Amino acid sequence: MPFTGPSEDRLAIRELLETYADAVTRNDPAAWGATWAEDGEWSLPDYPELGTTKGREAIVAMWIEAMKAYPGIMFEAWPGSIEIAGDRATMRSYTSEIYDQDGLTKRDRGAYEDICVKRDGRWLFQSRTFRNIHRQHAPTGV
Repeated sequence: MPFTGPSEDRLAIRELLETYADAVTRNDPAAWGATWAEDGEWSLPDYPELGTTKGREAIVAMWIEAMKAYPGIMFEAWPGSIEIAGDRATMRSYTSEIYDQDGLTKRDRGAYEDICVKRDGRWLFQSRTFRNIHRQHAPTGV
């Protein structure tokens, strides 16, 4: 079943994902970092230069540096599945990004495999693993 568990927890996890996406689009490191568990892990196997980063502080520092290459990014995300078991959930989510870089308009789509944890009544990302699905690069504005 792609969506299981209490509806209030599924809604909270959707809002976690939406908060993450909003923070990317606004380039807000504090809001983005607040979506991560202190002991979180972010893995980007399609970007070997970034690899896997552990710990919220290191994740946010890496993200701040990486975001310098994505000015004006528009980032959207939505869940494909959310399965809750107590204070732990797995989620598959999809992303769509558009940004201008090096004279090109780039459109990237990908998927995350996520583990979320509920701590002190709040859902956070424990781990996120991202894979590319589709990339399109065209002259700026096309």
